[in-house]
Amino acid sequence: MSLNPGTRLGPYELEASIGAGGMGEVYRAKDTRLGRTVAVKVLPDELSRKAGLRQRFEREARSIASLNHPHICSLYDVGQQDGVDFLVMEYLEGETLADRLSHGALKTELVLRYAIQIADALDKAHRQGFVHRDLKPGNIMLTRTGVKLLDFGLAKIMAGGKMPGAGIVGEMAATATMQPLTAEGTAGGNNTRGLAA
Repeated sequence: MSLNPGTRLGPYELEASIGAGGMGEVYRAKDTRLGRTVAVKVLPDELSRKAGLRQRFEREARSIASLNHPHICSLYDVGQQDGVDFLVMEYLEGETLADRLSHGALKTELVLRYAIQIADALDKAHRQGFVHRDLKPGNIMLTRTGVKLLDFGLAKIMAGGKMPGAGIVGEMAATATMQPLTAEGTAGGNNTRGLAA
């Protein structure tokens, strides 16, 4: 579902589309209450149509919002307006590791620095019972202050094997096409499939 610049979702005014993928579209937006730039991810319509999936999404989003780490993209808010479900996250400036690698290999010093930051973020999440489950260069943002893990476990759920929905198992800001990772009714943060692309 594409929305036009100027559209308001609660207090968030959309400014521009910054990405799209299998799990929705992401917009740069202005938080009119706090006067800050945020990223708003609009989720697929299927989420709104299934009450059980929506309740699970809200429950898991509340849990994930508790993850606070300098190398994990922060989830600020979750909402629904006029049948549109959305997430509000920290807006990040930079490029993904995938984009950076398309220009050539990184220097060893950077590889080590980024690896330490990623491992530290994953350690924090694991200690709180969350597994990323989609760790890949496209979900690692390189910013001026270091790496930020994105899409912390956004999973596509196959309800009855046919109807896609969404569950959240962590922070998310980038969009990507995901594989089915959890079954409806399971606690996403405790499902340890491992780190996979």
